[in-house]
Amino acid sequence: MKIAIGCDHGGISLKDSVIKAITDNGHEVLDFGTYNTESCDYPDYAYRVAQSVLSGEAQRGILLCGTGIGMSIAANKVKGIRCGHVTDVFSAQMTAEHNNANIIAMGGRITDAETAYQIVTTYLAGKFAGGRHQNRLDKVTKLENGEAL
Repeated sequence: MKIAIGCDHGGISLKDSVIKAITDNGHEVLDFGTYNTESCDYPDYAYRVAQSVLSGEAQRGILLCGTGIGMSIAANKVKGIRCGHVTDVFSAQMTAEHNNANIIAMGGRITDAETAYQIVTTYLAGKFAGGRHQNRLDKVTKLENGEAL
């Protein structure tokens, strides 16, 4: 798989660990920046990664900012994106298996590099379970389209 990554200055501390987890698991990295610790705006990177996933250029995405919250909010504003904010391995597994998240977001100020590595490894290995979870995602899509449930 091709995995798109994007981070701002607050998430760059996890970037090397995330790239290592992606490549160690046999996937290719599409790096949309940032490349240093200078202050920058997280929505720019969330949008670039989201577009890469929506276009099919990447199969999944990983976003990094200070907490992961801003990136997840920004990414989820893009129609068709399901971005899970994850802080632990169990959440990474569930966001793949139950939510079919096409992007995850993590925070460099709240998650250490070893945990980030484990989160990415778990998320990338996760497979959507379908079934009752698909029914729920269909409702999420209705909400996204402004339809009543």
